[in-house]
Amino acid sequence: MINLVYKLSLIIMSESINIHQAKTQLSKLLSQVALGQEFTIANRGVPVAKLIPYTPPDSKRDRIPGRLTAQIKISDDFNEPDEEMIRLIYGDE
Repeated sequence: MINLVYKLSLIIMSESINIHQAKTQLSKLLSQVALGQEFTIANRGVPVAKLIPYTPPDSKRDRIPGRLTAQIKISDDFNEPDEEMIRLIYGDE
């Protein structure tokens, strides 16, 4: 139970650190981020980045097979050379 409370308190708090701290203590920071801690990285006191736990994208939402069925038409000659384009690139021979 105490471990759960500790993890929840880390999620709520976000600590600001400077770039030098981030570079010298990156491994330690990443370990804390894995537990839910968030850090704001600042350059001379100005926030420039946020270090937060990684959450993988929902791949099922990103791609739906067959979603564009009957909405895209590919002509039968799409792979044939375009004579006008060849002339524009290579000139008249």
